[in-house]
Amino acid sequence: MFGRVAVCSIAALLLVSPRFSGGETNAFAGVDAPAINMLVAAPHDQDPDQISDQIPDQTQDRAHDDTLAPAHIAALDPAEPSIESPANAGPAIQSPISAEPFGLNTEQVATGEVLTKWNGVEADIRAENDILALCRTNPAQCPPAARNFLAIVAQGRAHTGRARIGIINRAFNLAIRPMSDLAQWGVLDRWSAPLETLTTGRGDCEDYAIAKYVALTQAGVAAEDVRLVIVHDLAVDENHAVVATRLNGDWIILDNRWLTLVKDSEMPRMVPLFALDQTGVRLLLPKAAPDVRRASAPCENAACEPASF
Repeated sequence: MFGRVAVCSIAALLLVSPRFSGGETNAFAGVDAPAINMLVAAPHDQDPDQISDQIPDQTQDRAHDDTLAPAHIAALDPAEPSIESPANAGPAIQSPISAEPFGLNTEQVATGEVLTKWNGVEADIRAENDILALCRTNPAQCPPAARNFLAIVAQGRAHTGRARIGIINRAFNLAIRPMSDLAQWGVLDRWSAPLETLTTGRGDCEDYAIAKYVALTQAGVAAEDVRLVIVHDLAVDENHAVVATRLNGDWIILDNRWLTLVKDSEMPRMVPLFALDQTGVRLLLPKAAPDVRRASAPCENAACEPASF
């Protein structure tokens, strides 16, 4: 049912050594590809913040993930995106226009598991860009996942502003079936580039977020106006990955758990941890928030084990 909350699995080490660094990110290997699920995207004449009554009501298996071990991001169980906005998260907090999501200062991260994960997925994204370039010059050689990704990008590019953001958020939320890394890959944490995610048709929150991050930049949103953000969601006491994109001075949050677009100032129960973009990884410095970076989430499922690398 769409009323259920969709969540994800991230197992990333958070006890990093934040310091300023001007170095470039490292690169490693690209991706492989099996069969693709069909893309479901919003029609051009539909408000991307609204959900059609014709969306099929599907029941998806919930894969039980591992909970948070000390110094790791908690694991979340995936489910379907909600038709509703997170209106019950709390009252909106008014904040001034900021260069970063949630109005926070940052410090560059020079080492740690989050940076290692991001360096790896950036290398995979560059490898997939070669596939996309081939698709543009030789469509006959274009794999189905790449065609679907380019279709989403083209549909987003045909719009501007909030409509562009909403179309991309909706398209990936409906094109990807939520599934934990443990259920899909047999490992606790694996970050996938967009074409790999669309090839399997499955992913968890960081996979949705990575796909949206890349699609937004390819659809014409300036790279400096897009962030992949890791947060701690106090409403469920779990960690989560979303995308933030700047629009008219506000940061808009794209979340795989719902289709409505929400400002960062309207999500007071999210504690921001890291911002990731083309410049690397930055630690979002809390103003006065719980120290969730070093907190351990209780293992409430009898089958769960501590998350680790």
